[in-house]
Amino acid sequence: MTSVKICDIGDDVKDALKAFRFRKSQKNAALILKVNKEKQRICIDEQIEDIEIDQLQDCIPAHQPRYIVYSYRMKHQDGRISYPMCFIFYTPRDIQMELQVLYASMKLILQKEAELTRVYEVRELEELTEDWLKENLSR
Repeated sequence: MTSVKICDIGDDVKDALKAFRFRKSQKNAALILKVNKEKQRICIDEQIEDIEIDQLQDCIPAHQPRYIVYSYRMKHQDGRISYPMCFIFYTPRDIQMELQVLYASMKLILQKEAELTRVYEVRELEELTEDWLKENLSR
């Protein structure tokens, strides 16, 4: 049995997470992270401004896991607007076990680095909808 090496989180990723958390924009945005297996590092896949959660389905490869930090402009029934941020762990059902274990082993470490408490796991890209997000954020 081979042991899984935990990946490094580079300063560029740490800086991007911090900048993303403290951004001033009032639009939805996503910071998509992935694991570079060869370098054993977490790296930035893409940062997208002004993107709806449904549109993320087209930005994420269907057969590769990703970590998504998503900032959402949420309008409440009483008229208030908030900007909850969440950590979404996308892991397709049919990926290699080694890749699944590698991503799963880094999930908690990356979540703590991002300082996010709203954490959701998605197995199918079709689940990433605004209704799904609203339902999870209202719990």
